[in-house]
Amino acid sequence: MSTQQDLVIVNPGSRQEIYQALGRELTAIEPPLWAGMLATFARNRGYSVSIIDAEAENLSPTAVGERVASINPRLLAVVVYGHQPSASTQNMTAAGQICRESKRLASDTPTLLIGGHVSALPERTLREEGSDFVCQGEGAHTIAVLLEHLKASGPALSDVPGLWYLAGGRVQANMPAPIIADLDTDLPGVAWDLLPMERYRAHNWHCFNTSLNRQPYASIYTTLGCPYKCTFCCINAPFRLTPDRPNSYRFRGATRVLDELQLLQEKYGVRNLKIADEMFVLNEKHVFAICDGIVERGLDFNIWAYARVDTVKDHFLDKLKAAGVNWLALGIESASKHVRDGVEKGRFGSEQIIEVVRKIEAAEINIIGNYIFGLPDDDQSSMQETLDLALELRTDFGNFYSAMAYPGSKLYEMAVQQGWRLPPTWNGFSQHAVDTLPLPTEHVSASEVLRFRDHAFQVYFNDPAYLAKVTARFGASTADHVREMAAVPLERRFADEAAVEALGTPQQLDGRMAA
Repeated sequence: MSTQQDLVIVNPGSRQEIYQALGRELTAIEPPLWAGMLATFARNRGYSVSIIDAEAENLSPTAVGERVASINPRLLAVVVYGHQPSASTQNMTAAGQICRESKRLASDTPTLLIGGHVSALPERTLREEGSDFVCQGEGAHTIAVLLEHLKASGPALSDVPGLWYLAGGRVQANMPAPIIADLDTDLPGVAWDLLPMERYRAHNWHCFNTSLNRQPYASIYTTLGCPYKCTFCCINAPFRLTPDRPNSYRFRGATRVLDELQLLQEKYGVRNLKIADEMFVLNEKHVFAICDGIVERGLDFNIWAYARVDTVKDHFLDKLKAAGVNWLALGIESASKHVRDGVEKGRFGSEQIIEVVRKIEAAEINIIGNYIFGLPDDDQSSMQETLDLALELRTDFGNFYSAMAYPGSKLYEMAVQQGWRLPPTWNGFSQHAVDTLPLPTEHVSASEVLRFRDHAFQVYFNDPAYLAKVTARFGASTADHVREMAAVPLERRFADEAAVEALGTPQQLDGRMAA
């Protein structure tokens, strides 16, 4: 007689709905790091685990439900963490569909929803998404104790930390789960052997310097959380920050990180690597230990990582380059200091931005500039100022975003208080979906922000000076690739203000979304 498997973890995904035609070939396919870390946490406590990566395998919710039914686990956990904090909400449409299909096809299997969006809106998620339980918190301790509860002699449901559930039609919220403090012990790495490693691919720009060879690919956390509190970011949604723990930032030991990197290279042939930390270039001791270790072990990676304009120090650059950090993503956000100050994004001006960009370029490290249009103090003039700065900097790639009120961010709280319309679907919290609906400001409407974002994308990637730079640095074939990327059309339902108005009031819209 076979033994019942304890846990199936599902990574939901719907590339077509979130990215439209960009999802077929251009977007990255990221390994689900949180799913893999939670699997390791459970396995280290003696539980049997498997992972279904619906994103990588391009599985429909019905196909996932059928696979769950065939396994018949003790618990199904749908883990809705994105490859960046803001990517959690956009995956909730698929996550809810997977919960409902799994419940239809495997009715005896309890379902648990985990993730940044779930932590931000636990009660709403519980009522709307077809899951038996939701988790507020990172998920590890909640999974472990809930699995114990599901055994005949386990603890009471009310003793499962971080758990939300319905009892007699009433919402029950248990005590918070403890934050994972010792990452090396509790989250020592990803269960790579449970993932379809051959399916992951890097961002296209990440491989401009490697002739667009995008596989094999992996990503890794060396830290979790973030010490900053930018109002547009929702990274701290899983945490109940207190005066005793004012931020969620925690470090993995360099040796543990290096061992995992060595495994990825030697067992899986990974060269293209993303350091997924919300802010890698920050703590000198941590960064240098990892960079020096990569060099000492003779590891060979093409790495990209996040940095801030005010965290890039001159003496970091040679270390980063020697370790294979060939790309830094800079959160520039806006050319207007007034707009940046309004969202608590650094105390620096355009002159410092230009100076830091040129220093990074001098170290022969490529740059992705990240820009946001439609922040609360933006108007047409400040958005144009940001586009002009992007054209002046002419970084090797640019990401152009519309400001979104992601659940768990201060902007979401502001949007709810002000009664601003939010997207009609969870997919609409993505940047590239048909239903994408950014925030308005006091000066520009949501449709104007969306149109400006799409205009900025076209202006930047069709700019002759930018294309000449790409040709000189990466070759004519890469420049042709950029032209092909810019030619991919995006359908935008809400580029027309009349379509936004047709949604009705925020209260009406919210009711339809719940239905």
